[in-house]
Amino acid sequence: MTMDAADLQDLTSAIGDRLYLQISGWHLYLKDAGLAESLAIECSALLDQGAAIAARQALERVQVPIGGGSSRLPLARLLPSSQLSDLEQILEDHCR
Repeated sequence: MTMDAADLQDLTSAIGDRLYLQISGWHLYLKDAGLAESLAIECSALLDQGAAIAARQALERVQVPIGGGSSRLPLARLLPSSQLSDLEQILEDHCR
């Protein structure tokens, strides 16, 4: 599915406002972490496979640098499990 710039910006905003990393009980929203756009781009490239597959694969593809960039973890490892269903819902809303 191809998204125009406005749709991609809307998706980025929705992701950034609703999804967060959870570290030691702290919530760091993806817009504040600078990860919302990367995730939106990955999701938009995968939307033709459906929201559930796009969400799972995109979360694995976006790599988050940790420890000053010495290591990287997939974004999927840093989100609480409930955030996956939130991402799926966001993507379903943007598929319509």
